[in-house]
Amino acid sequence: MSPAAPPERINYAQTLSLATKREILFGVLLGLFLSALDQTIVATAMPRIAADLSGLSLYTWVTTAYLLTNTALVPIYGKLSDLYGRKPILMFGILVFLLGSALCGLSGEPFLGNLFGGGMMQLVVFRGLQGIGAAALGSVAFAIIADLFEPIDRPRYQGLFGAVFGLSSVVGPLLGGFLTDHISWRWVFYVNLPLGLIALAFIASKMPRLASGLRARVDWLGAALIIVFAVPLLLGLTWGADGNFAWTSPTILGLFGLSAAALIAFLFAQSRHPSPILPLSLFRNPTFAWGAVARFLIGAAFLGAILFLSLYLVQVQGVSATKAGTATIPLTVGLIIGAIGSGQIASRIGRYKPLMLTGLVVAALGFFSLSTLNADTPYSGVVLRMVLLGLGLGPALPLYTTALQLAVKPWEIGVATSAGQFFQQMGSTIGTAIFGAVLTAGLTTNLAAQFAAQAAAQQGTVATTLRSISEEIRSGSGSRSQDRNATPPSPEELRATFAALRRHVTQAIETGDRKAIAAIQNNKVLPDEAKKQLANIPEGGVAAGVTTRFEPVYEAVAAAVNSGDPARLAAVAATPQLPAELRARLAQLPAPVLASPAARAQLLAGIKEGLAAAARQAQQQALQAALKGVNDGEQVALLSARATKVAFAQTVATIYRFSIVVAALAFLATLMMPNLSMPTRQKGDRPAPLQVEV
Repeated sequence: MSPAAPPERINYAQTLSLATKREILFGVLLGLFLSALDQTIVATAMPRIAADLSGLSLYTWVTTAYLLTNTALVPIYGKLSDLYGRKPILMFGILVFLLGSALCGLSGEPFLGNLFGGGMMQLVVFRGLQGIGAAALGSVAFAIIADLFEPIDRPRYQGLFGAVFGLSSVVGPLLGGFLTDHISWRWVFYVNLPLGLIALAFIASKMPRLASGLRARVDWLGAALIIVFAVPLLLGLTWGADGNFAWTSPTILGLFGLSAAALIAFLFAQSRHPSPILPLSLFRNPTFAWGAVARFLIGAAFLGAILFLSLYLVQVQGVSATKAGTATIPLTVGLIIGAIGSGQIASRIGRYKPLMLTGLVVAALGFFSLSTLNADTPYSGVVLRMVLLGLGLGPALPLYTTALQLAVKPWEIGVATSAGQFFQQMGSTIGTAIFGAVLTAGLTTNLAAQFAAQAAAQQGTVATTLRSISEEIRSGSGSRSQDRNATPPSPEELRATFAALRRHVTQAIETGDRKAIAAIQNNKVLPDEAKKQLANIPEGGVAAGVTTRFEPVYEAVAAAVNSGDPARLAAVAATPQLPAELRARLAQLPAPVLASPAARAQLLAGIKEGLAAAARQAQQQALQAALKGVNDGEQVALLSARATKVAFAQTVATIYRFSIVVAALAFLATLMMPNLSMPTRQKGDRPAPLQVEV
């Protein structure tokens, strides 16, 4: 059962002045902005960081370490803020986050030596420290809204918090790219320090303790068990989705088993502790229980929308990977409008459930529109779909938090708010893993089908090559792999590449240009077998090489002709190195011709010209064969690019069809929530602002 109302609880919503609330809110929003910004700004700088610190093998761990500590500690901070007040927990979180940021910026510096095994591992460890601080920023910030404002005012301010996340997704990639390119990637982390200190100053000077008045013993066993539950589960899902381990490998199964055992122990411990980290009594509250389910589902749909929309933009629309974040600005605009607008409307009408249901219907329509994406959808059409989806998902950011906070006792707001956020983050991780598995399986099937379809429409070598690629993909025996983060070359870029290759092949065959041969060997689209054939072109080109090979033969023919001996000439005429036409001509040569010096000279001049013509013909044949190979290669490359583009579009569209189902389930879960109205502010019930402890 929930404890009785703490006698020492202060109603800060009524005792603080509006000016003080806004100053506190500014500091909290700035701190939350730092946390949200860090998730987008670092991604842009990661290629440069991995290169500088020689840590490509630990590339994904930089994000994974932050995710693990951030998600696992969210519910713990929520409970601690109920027990000790929001202010000390929030300030602790900001300080740890700033310490982690400073250390991240120092990773790989000489004075750190070989700490943790090198610069990249230092960054991984310090990113984990950052996540420890960021967890407090995210979980406590949303609860502070409930402390500062009365229920009727909360949605409009919760909408501002949603807008902060949207703004960070726009500013992060731009700022990260600018700092990395013009200053140093280290400033991606150092930039947090001045902003964080400003946030600390506002919070330290203006924010009261925001204590719930609750007095209880900390459930340290529950805190440890929820970490043991969350970390192995997140690791297993992340490694499985990334393909580091097979889903049925002992490592993944062991992590899932440990997580399941910790969950059982956690539930047992929570049922017996007087003040648990996550009171199980909350799940008897239909608003909290169904709201948690809806938050879980929305988390899966929300992150899936962002990740796979970025994948579509890179692989199909041809947006560079570094610009994929800013390419989703229309989605962000829709999110901000949806979050702020729904909060304002909810505060005016005093109800939130109709807006939540409406938002989910709009989100389902947005997912449906995205499920119709294809390889030829113009970017303007993608923009409209993104805005529609953002408008639908926007209300989820403020209104579900408001609903959970209204459904629990004031001294349970911290744990309820952080629990809702925890479920949403877990939904994001699990949804990403499931959708990632759908992507991998669907992409294999669609790629094989598209290559086969392209092969059926072609003939000759092109058809054979494409059919072979399709069979390799289907069987999994090929070495072809698709870097999902790399922007594929456009048809124009491919044509330009092959046009340059044709020029180099022509120069190499006709003149033996060493630079042209070197360019051919460095070409990434030409098969190795073709490169070998073009590697040994002699100086002067193919014709010069053939002429050089013919010179000893001509000298032997000239000697035989000038000797005037028919037997000697017959022996030379049998030489297989001579062209067949020339052998036949020499074999049929009348004896009187050999007796005349003038006739012999004329004969030899004709033979020399014939050999020169044969050399030119050999060069022309070699050039035609090489250019045919290049042309076939260009056609294969263009058709492969088209097949890959169509396959990616089909696969991403399939994921959005699954997202429609997820949105529908979230709608049903929300429908089960009680249709509660928000308490309204009565005239004359606001006491005069009081001075409270800071």
